[in-house]
Amino acid sequence: MLENHAKLIQFFSVSDELVGRKKLQKMIYILKKNNIPFEEKYEFHFYGPYSEELTLRIEELCNLGFLSETKEDRSNYYQYRYKVTEQGQSFLDQFNIELPPLGQMVSKMKEKSSRFLELVSTILYFDNLSKDEVEEKVQTVKKKQNYTADDLEEAWSFIHEMNQLATR
Repeated sequence: MLENHAKLIQFFSVSDELVGRKKLQKMIYILKKNNIPFEEKYEFHFYGPYSEELTLRIEELCNLGFLSETKEDRSNYYQYRYKVTEQGQSFLDQFNIELPPLGQMVSKMKEKSSRFLELVSTILYFDNLSKDEVEEKVQTVKKKQNYTADDLEEAWSFIHEMNQLATR
C-alpha cells in the first residue's frame, strides 16, 4: 500500500515542484500510459482522464506532511503548488522504488500547459481506436476546447516523444 505513496513522492521529487491539480492528474496518467507502474485507476471526467484514487493519495501525503500543498488565489480560481517535504524525502529513502527514469518525461510535461496535457491524455484514453476515430472522439468530447488540427498533430508528436523516452 505505502509503495504507491512512495512512487508518487518519487514523482514529486523528480519534478521538484508541480503547479496545478489538473496538470498533476494528466502527468501521472500519461506516465501510466507509457508503462510507468502507477497503480491509480482512471475514469473519463469533465477534464479528461481523472483518478479519485490519486486525489485521495495526494491528500493523504499532504496530511502526513510528506508533501506541501500551497493554495494560491488567482483572480477567478485557486491554483495548487506541490513540493516534497524533508519528511517526505525521509519516507522515500526508506523504500527501494524501482521506477524507470522519469526526469526527461516529467521535464517535457512540465513545459506544457494543462490544456495541452488534457488533449494528450484524452487521446491516450481512447488509444483503442484508430487515429481518425480518436481525433473525431476528441473533437466530440472536447468540443469547447476548440482543438485545432495543429494542436492534434502536436499532441500526436508529443505522445511519440514520450513513448521514445519511456523505452530508453
